[in-house]
Amino acid sequence: MKKVFFATLILCALLAACTRGSEPAIEGKAAPDFTLQDLSGRQVQLSQFKGKVVFLNFWATWCPPCREEIPSMMKLNRDMAGKPFQMLAVSIDEGGKGAVENFFGKSGMMLPALLDTDNAVSKRYGTTGVPETFVLDKNGMIVKKVVGGMDWSDPQVVAYFNELAAR
Repeated sequence: MKKVFFATLILCALLAACTRGSEPAIEGKAAPDFTLQDLSGRQVQLSQFKGKVVFLNFWATWCPPCREEIPSMMKLNRDMAGKPFQMLAVSIDEGGKGAVENFFGKSGMMLPALLDTDNAVSKRYGTTGVPETFVLDKNGMIVKKVVGGMDWSDPQVVAYFNELAAR
């Protein structure tokens, strides 16, 4: 009995040590930096967008709510053109570049997409599903987390992003 107790205690301590530093991303904290490939094969690092409001959306081509919100994301991205704003649509599709390009080709939609095929970044952010969106201020702090699909083209939402970009 003592051996089982101590083995369990040691296992719990090891698990705690291994997960330290991997807190999920939460509002009011700095967004974890990452580097992912875009559809052109270029490495994109989150920290290169300091000084811009970042719209960081985790999505998948097979996700109905994700597909539903993409047109409003495209509109928001157009509305924010020329402002200190960067949209990043992080695909968690296992099919990677091929799946995303195929989806964009068939749907006629397009977003600045990054590829997280092993879900390393989505796990680092503590996502529980897709879509999930993190809004970062110009200093890289998470100011908003939205779980689920949303109409990103709503005038109040656009006003919110304009206000963040003007700060």
